[in-house]
Amino acid sequence: MDDANDFDGLRLRSPSSLRTPNTLKYAPVNRIMRARVARALSGRLDRVGVLGGENWGHTGCVNAVSWAQGGELLITSGDDTKIRVWRMDPSGSTGADASSSFGPSCSSSATADLTGKSSNAAIQEEYPFACQSVISTGHTQNVFNAHMLPFSTRIATVSGDRQVRVFDVGAGVGQSPTGSEMEYTTRESCIRVLRCHTGRTKRIITEDSPDLFLTVAEDGQVRQHDLRTSHSCTSGACPAPLVKLPHELSTIALSPLTPYQFVVGGESPYAHLFDRRHVGRYLQAEWGVPPDADRATTCVRRFGRRSRAKGERKGYEHITGVRMSAWNGHEVLLSYHLDGVFLYSTRDEPKIFEDKQGPHSILTPNTKQRRLCTTKSPPSHGEPLTGPDMEMIVEDQLESILADNAISEIDDQSQEDDADSDTEEDEEDEDEGDRLFTPEDADSHQAVPVVYPRTRFTGHCNIETVKDVNFLGPHDEFVTSGSDDGNFFIWRKSTGELVDILEGDKHVVNVIESHPHLPLVAVSGMDTTVKLFAPARGVPSFSRWNNAETIKKNNARASKTGLGGSAELQFAHLVLNYEQALRGIRDGGGEQSEAQLTQCINQ
Repeated sequence: MDDANDFDGLRLRSPSSLRTPNTLKYAPVNRIMRARVARALSGRLDRVGVLGGENWGHTGCVNAVSWAQGGELLITSGDDTKIRVWRMDPSGSTGADASSSFGPSCSSSATADLTGKSSNAAIQEEYPFACQSVISTGHTQNVFNAHMLPFSTRIATVSGDRQVRVFDVGAGVGQSPTGSEMEYTTRESCIRVLRCHTGRTKRIITEDSPDLFLTVAEDGQVRQHDLRTSHSCTSGACPAPLVKLPHELSTIALSPLTPYQFVVGGESPYAHLFDRRHVGRYLQAEWGVPPDADRATTCVRRFGRRSRAKGERKGYEHITGVRMSAWNGHEVLLSYHLDGVFLYSTRDEPKIFEDKQGPHSILTPNTKQRRLCTTKSPPSHGEPLTGPDMEMIVEDQLESILADNAISEIDDQSQEDDADSDTEEDEEDEDEGDRLFTPEDADSHQAVPVVYPRTRFTGHCNIETVKDVNFLGPHDEFVTSGSDDGNFFIWRKSTGELVDILEGDKHVVNVIESHPHLPLVAVSGMDTTVKLFAPARGVPSFSRWNNAETIKKNNARASKTGLGGSAELQFAHLVLNYEQALRGIRDGGGEQSEAQLTQCINQ
């Protein structure tokens, strides 16, 4: 921080300002305050709080983190299927088991080992969050996303059980008269259960309404839900979806400045931009006749890359996170599995495909044959494979893993001197021709023009889980993403320069959400806790900037070789037990057996 007094003003005034949520919610953010927050985030960040502990808080991975009511509340949920509502407490009390929430695992900017009362008190004075409400959702599988609908106390959740649920406990949400956690059962809190999706439901996007919101699922559909109307999902009377794509979708984003546009991404090399001013209606579906999938939607732009990353196999491209800028409304971030984060703009003109191989139309043969590229995984929908088919898939997948490991070991030994290089020249290897995208790689929207990225952000590793991506700063000055190494990375958007690496989880960081008005960032991942980061007051204890080069080299090596060691073992275990799990479902195991296949690694 260049000016500590600026940070003091932001920090000390934040609890008192939160006593008047109406003023905070509707008043425009002061330009001077924005500048001070931007300056605060430009400095080094450090961990200033941990929400949860060994004996309290969430009991599973925290997949969902979102700010609500102008930053007054923090909504979290995850594998334990419970919603927790956290509130900043001006009194400094952290509620139940407060001592464990700021124990030795949490460090202030100037103290690495917080074992004394004075250190704990100092942290509690900065951002004293307390859990006010705990809601049992009734979901039978992991909760992937949870948001409070604007201008209301309703909370919507999506889960691996394909359901969308809406909860409302009135003014009691986030308000505990006793200071301890208020617990609500599903019967007390759930007001709506929607079963419109046929695949695992992954993300929610709220709109400027307490009744409207969008959801995206692995069935390739984007649906708009209106709580003012009712229908019976079991009778097939669900409203037609806004979007229906022939591949699984896992992420969606829109900007409040351009709410008529939204971007979706999933198991495809392209993200698709839809404009609701152009989206056609499913007239046939509304009449009871199945619509023609080719005429169901209108896609106005696609976002793609020139080539795949090292270790990224053709046909297995996957976009794990999408985010649209809330500051300018046109910038788009895409996070690719096994690759970096890419910055696009909806204002950029699409470019015509150029064959980098020269005038020849035939690409050079691939010198490294990968059997996994020709062996598709079992289909997501339809009748499950059993017997000889399953045995063949198991053998092919395991053979491919062993073959790839052997190739990787040979490559590492023969290129040991160059393995640590992070230059563009090092990325161009023998099979670069096979990694280039060609017109034949186009998806179902072949006629839609493609926009290519402005900037690429690298250094992290995105293999093991479905990671989100986000902007930071009041003007979206920074870009941030989690990583498989338990850190989250921050880049300067204008230059692509990496500015900080911070430890946010013991295993993997998946979600990073910035407070709408304060220099405060909430981070979650495979741990059962949520970490809070703010500008450091001294030498940051949780910054890994001093080891940045080693971290980047290790992540680059892991990304080039594909699945990491632990992920390989988990994948092999999953494949070997797939038939057994299916047999358990057929024999009456039901949801409980199917839930065994839904772990954090597959979120």
